[in-house]
Amino acid sequence: MFRNTRIPRFAAAIGIAALVLTACGGGGSAGGDGSADAGDPVSGGVARILQTGEPRSLDPAALSNTWAHQPVLGNALYGALMVNDVETTEIGYKMATEFSTTDGGVSFTLKLRPDLKFSDGTPLDSTAVKFNWDRLKDPSLGSTTIRQAVQIAETQVVDPVTLRVVMASPNPHFAQAIIAGALNWIASPAALEKGQAAFDENPIGAGPFTLVKWTRQDAVELKRNPGYWDAPKPYLDGLVIRTVVDTNQRANSITTGGADLAMETNWTSLNTVEGAGFAYEVVPTGGGQMLGMNARRAPFDDVRARRAVSMAVDLDAINTAVYNDAGEIPRTLFEEGSPYFADISLDDYDKDAAQKLFDELAAEGKPVKFTFMSYPTTESRTLGEALQAQLSAYDNVEMNVEVVDFAAATARAGARDFDMVITSAIVQDPDFGLWTAFHSASTGNFTGIDDKELSDALDAGRQATTGEDRAAAYEVVQKRIAELNPGIWYYRAVPAVSIGKNVHGVELYTLGSPLPEELWINK
Repeated sequence: MFRNTRIPRFAAAIGIAALVLTACGGGGSAGGDGSADAGDPVSGGVARILQTGEPRSLDPAALSNTWAHQPVLGNALYGALMVNDVETTEIGYKMATEFSTTDGGVSFTLKLRPDLKFSDGTPLDSTAVKFNWDRLKDPSLGSTTIRQAVQIAETQVVDPVTLRVVMASPNPHFAQAIIAGALNWIASPAALEKGQAAFDENPIGAGPFTLVKWTRQDAVELKRNPGYWDAPKPYLDGLVIRTVVDTNQRANSITTGGADLAMETNWTSLNTVEGAGFAYEVVPTGGGQMLGMNARRAPFDDVRARRAVSMAVDLDAINTAVYNDAGEIPRTLFEEGSPYFADISLDDYDKDAAQKLFDELAAEGKPVKFTFMSYPTTESRTLGEALQAQLSAYDNVEMNVEVVDFAAATARAGARDFDMVITSAIVQDPDFGLWTAFHSASTGNFTGIDDKELSDALDAGRQATTGEDRAAAYEVVQKRIAELNPGIWYYRAVPAVSIGKNVHGVELYTLGSPLPEELWINK
């Protein structure tokens, strides 16, 4: 398995299959988690883990495999088919042994380990994978993974360990999309068919842990799965996973010994953890988080409104208000050193030009009035308040802030029922993050940007066979994104975990997803 070493900044590696992008902020501290010097893993103990978002269900379709949601819970209950090295993006295998294409991504062959079993003893075979992958296309599930699942045109069971996957359009990089969502988590079809309430009481997966009890708005208690395929893992006897939306509370829990591992989103909190002598890990990424503006409806169906709000915002002041100057603003989509870097600015702060556009729109009877739908986290609320304060200095623009819980925000974002919301295009390999966020055919295109030149360039980047052709395609992508202003790029994302003193074996894949079977505690 892979280690993400903690260094102040990640150098970019050149290569079509091995993209590494610069991470923001400083690196880890206190000599890492000490795994190199801690000896061999020992069994026993219960890890207390903090996640940032409460799940609405334990169905894999309702979980998201990113650091800002429920990655530990999904990996614990269902295991992982595949993982990647977060520094090279190279694919590695867990319950799968192969995901290969011989036709440039027109189709793939998925191979499973033989004799995989769900926790109830029934087989996890290619038929089970087909059931899970096919159902994720159903929009009624409200799954964020629909954006990956709809790229699959058809799945065909070849034999118990082999599934043929036919794509809707060629995508040689599709493995990176699988690991970033619920396609990587396979649940028992028989258990899922009993309905959500029954499944939430007894979720059946093949992961390293099984459910003891889920007390909503409190804790998910898990115990070791004695039938886990990769014995002697897991090393821990159990996990207790709680949702803590406040970044300061998560940091305090780590530094006071109240938690063993915490998902983290904020450089200020990581600096606090570091200052107290604790370690953390950060996944290197490009792109970042943005205040996405819904181009499907007024006022942001007019590019001038999007441009006016973008130009009105002082991102340095936002960074001060929300992150105490500890964050990094993504001034360009890719960092210097990336093979895809182009000096195309995402930040066009210009107060006079912004006011001119606000006045122009008002004169046409279209004053800019909108609501920012905020998640309940400290960062999101503070961000909304800081943006509202800045825009109050302008005429002919009015902004409101609406704070909603995670479940409601996820549902409304999925239904595209918002004016402005935090969204992202966080990039490891550029295809998944950028195609998903901005292609006109993508179900993950939350902002609703519909631009043929941009979509064509994203398709060209996906299908290019050389590094040169890929770089040329993504330069066009960067130009169009800057011109279309889909959102305000305010923060280079921090897919991170902070780590308790006696915790070892922390391994992350995709966007900050820890593997709980690798964790162990030395007391």
